[in-house]
Order: sequence, then structure tokens, then C-alpha cells
Amino acid sequence: MKILVTGGAGFIGSNFVRYVLQRYPDDEVRVLDKLTYAGNLDNLLDVEADYPSRYSFQQGDIANREDVARASDGKQAIVNFAAESHVDRSIMDPASAITTNVLGVYELLEAARSIKVERFVHVSTDEVYGAVPEGASGEDDRLRPRSPYSAGKAGGDLLVYAYYVTYGLPAMVTRGSNTFGPCQYPEKLIPIVIADALDSEPIKVYGDGRQVRDWLYVEDHCAGIDLVLRKGTPGEAYNVGGGNERFNIDVVTAILDQLGQPRSLIRFVEDRPGHDLRYCVDSARLEALGWDRSRDFTTALRATVDWYVSHQGWWRKLRGDPDYQTYYDRNYGSRAVLSPTDRS
Repeated sequence: MKILVTGGAGFIGSNFVRYVLQRYPDDEVRVLDKLTYAGNLDNLLDVEADYPSRYSFQQGDIANREDVARASDGKQAIVNFAAESHVDRSIMDPASAITTNVLGVYELLEAARSIKVERFVHVSTDEVYGAVPEGASGEDDRLRPRSPYSAGKAGGDLLVYAYYVTYGLPAMVTRGSNTFGPCQYPEKLIPIVIADALDSEPIKVYGDGRQVRDWLYVEDHCAGIDLVLRKGTPGEAYNVGGGNERFNIDVVTAILDQLGQPRSLIRFVEDRPGHDLRYCVDSARLEALGWDRSRDFTTALRATVDWYVSHQGWWRKLRGDPDYQTYYDRNYGSRAVLSPTDRS
């Protein structure tokens, strides 16, 4: 299969490229990536070295029609990871999230329709369902996004389904839960806690830290997306859930304990606007195709922490970028540290 992977220099995308090339010796992958702050060619250095005849890279924007046309030419399948994917950044700059997550998906769908791709997979998020106080979200549940990021992703999901219905495009959607593992940009919870802890910096936790997330190891997420690419039914959405619900504060303390750092580093700070308290998805539809998780949360978290400890040059380079410091100061600098009474 000749596959275009958009956003393939990012966290999940680069892991997916590696996953496919390792397992399918006849597959070819072209990556299209805009190389914004979260797109990093360092994530693909080993891929470029190991698979020079089956991997290629093109810098470009999925919201740019000419870029998409050049990248998709001759491809049988498109897997879209490209997104403005951080909720905090979308709150500060909603325009970027909407441009990439909606308009960009439209341009990809138009290209897919033009070249008559055999398969199209749009990688989305469990956040499109909104907060889930109890139970688990099924693929046919109503979408109730609560941030500019998740609203943009929901818009992309609906466009994909509309192109399936209207034009017969063989398109599918995956909705993954909170993903973690190697090469995740150090603004998300797990990598930012690891990095701050290694530098003995204060660990900033929103509110009381009792927001619940379902944690999914990146390799398992890639396996789910790949299964949908090859065996999924066009027009369907597939949840990819980790089955590992944890309070955020428990994830933070587990990381500190593994690193031998004191829990006194934790600072509870003012929560972000519209912070969803819990996400959870039902993955039975994907499991019926034969998908399962390869490792438990504790094992996967230990492997992830070890990766960041042994690849400090990778993330220190990113944290040293002025854009990162500007974002960090803007997002956390004005948040008040909460007293125990405020947290309750």
C-alpha cells in the first residue's frame, strides 16, 4: 500500500510511520507535515535511515490545496494525523485550531476524492464527546465538544462522514483516548511532568488534579489505527481506548515516585476554562476487529519515563526554543497557586 501520512512528523504520526514500515515490507509512506512547533524531523531520523527506499518527506500544509495535491499524487490511502492538538493552545489561539482541524480536513477530503483513494482514515479524539461523568462513550453518541480544539476535531469528523455519504469516499474515523509514549512534545501532561521533575521544577497541576483520563500507549494507538486502515468499514467511527482510567494527580505522583523526586514539587494551580472532568470510550467495535492493548499502564508509563530520561537531548532542544518558553509563561505564568480550601 502507498500511504500518505499527514502530520507524520508529530508524536502519534511519527510512531505510526515507524509502526507501518516495520510491519509491512511492501508498504511505502510519504509524510506531509507543516513542521509547526510540534512537528519534528528528529522524530523520523531513524525511519529515514532504515527505510530510504520506502519513506519520503514533504513539508507542507494540509490547508494548502497545492501542497496536498503534490503529496497525495499516486497514493492509495491517506491517514490524517495533522492537527492543532493542544487544548491550552486552542484556548489562547482558536483560529489555528479551526483552520487546520476543519479547513485542512476539507482539503484532504477533496484531494482524496479527486485521486479516488482506496482508504481514508481521519485520526480524531475522545474529546469530541465532551465530558463523560459516568459510563463510556460509544461511536454513535452525540458529539458535545467543549473546547476550540475538540470543536474543530468534531467538525473534521462530521466532514469525513459527509464525504462518505455524499460522495462514497471510503473514509473512517478513529477516536483515541489520552495517548502517551516516546516523542510526545513536552506540553502534554506526562512529558511536561517528566521534564519539570528531572529539573526539580514545580509541577503545576490544574485544580485538584482529580480530572480522569483514560491513558493509551502510543504503540497500541497506532495498532488500532492501522487495523482500521486495513479492515475498518467505510463510514464507521472506531474508538481506541486505553482501558486505564487514572486521576491526573495519580499519574503525576507515579512519575515523581519513579524518578525519585519529592511530591512537594507539586503546585495546584488555577484550572483552565471548561476543563472536562472525565473522558471514557467504549472500544468494543475496534476489539471486534481483533484489536487489543499490548501492555498495562504501569509498564507503559515506566517505559515512557525511561525514554525521556535517556533522550534528554531530544526534549531539552524543544524546551530551549523561545516559542516553548513563550507558551509556557503565557499558559502558566498568571495561574494562581491554590490553597487547600480553593482546591476543594
